[in-house]
Amino acid sequence: MPSELDTPSGPARAHLHRADGASVALVLGHGAGGGVEAPDLVAARDAAVGAGFSVALVEQPYRVAGRRSPAPAKRLDEAWVAVIEQLRSDQLEGLPLVVGGRSLGARVACRTVQETGGQAVLCLAFPLLPPRRGDKPPQSRLPELEAVEVPVLVVQGESDRFGMPPEGPDRKVVKVAGDHGLKADTGAVGEAVAAWLSVLPIAR
Repeated sequence: MPSELDTPSGPARAHLHRADGASVALVLGHGAGGGVEAPDLVAARDAAVGAGFSVALVEQPYRVAGRRSPAPAKRLDEAWVAVIEQLRSDQLEGLPLVVGGRSLGARVACRTVQETGGQAVLCLAFPLLPPRRGDKPPQSRLPELEAVEVPVLVVQGESDRFGMPPEGPDRKVVKVAGDHGLKADTGAVGEAVAAWLSVLPIAR
């Protein structure tokens, strides 16, 4: 049963998937217009549980309220931090955390990683470039990735219309078949996530 958690923007919802004897947890958020049933999130969840991680998939308050348009970034970040704090004090108490999500959820996890205490960040389909509007060139969101000071995995579709993030000193980028939806090869998504989680220092 999913649990409802209070946030400044109303109730969020966490779907918990426990692994037997888990010593680490993974918390993932969804994309802007989709939910926690997105194929890449399901693949990442299954890979993480198989690797011995307990996983929480989090629905932002706007989704719980039945809205498709996301709240402003500040509200998303506040709600995410509130959810993580409650999970840390209850269902995931005492477990080191990996945080992340798909697309919009990945951006939220990157922006708030210091506040949430995440020890690594998993980004599925990170939207590097926003859609072009007018004549102005789109403003890269790379600074959100660059600001993260813990290990990062980006799993990106080779033909993602929002661009391909570069690798960095502690940032691994795995290219898989498909576009921003990451639906073409969910097996490859799961394999990339499982391989990365298995070598994280907190997983040993």
